[in-house]
Amino acid sequence: MRKQKKEEESSIYKNIESIGSTIKDAASLPFEVGQAIHKEMSEFIQKASAPLRTEFRPRDLLQIIVGASILAIPVGFTQETWDLGHTMHTKNVIILGILSIVFIGMFVYYNYYRGKLKKNFGEFTKRVLSTYIFSLLVVAGLLTIIEVAPWHTDMAIAIKRVILTTFPASMSAVVADTIK
Repeated sequence: MRKQKKEEESSIYKNIESIGSTIKDAASLPFEVGQAIHKEMSEFIQKASAPLRTEFRPRDLLQIIVGASILAIPVGFTQETWDLGHTMHTKNVIILGILSIVFIGMFVYYNYYRGKLKKNFGEFTKRVLSTYIFSLLVVAGLLTIIEVAPWHTDMAIAIKRVILTTFPASMSAVVADTIK
């Protein structure tokens, strides 16, 4: 019994390393135990890094509408936006609209789908396009209500003003969508 205890102690001391003035303990584990621990840790890390919400729900839509309103109201009520919609070239307005979608896509990817895009590409696309389209509709409705979107007299200016105002509105919409 005493001999067995000495053997256990000596095997324990073989696994102790001294680094500087600090003693570090290192223990040997059987291969099967190491595999089980590795599997558990891998599953835990995968669950922890998985997107929290990949599907698009009605609650998300409501958050997008409210979020779009947050910046659509102050930006849509400014004379500068109205004038910019009148003077800015159509090509630049289209580029701004594309940039809005790209920024929304990047934000959504990094907050929901990082590393999980292949499995959830349909939901990713739905979330990005829904965010932009509903932001666009909120802005169009707001600008129509305050009568600065001349749909019947000059539709091109109305569309430009809507797209210009949708840029910041869609950014606030996508941020509001992350609120749980």
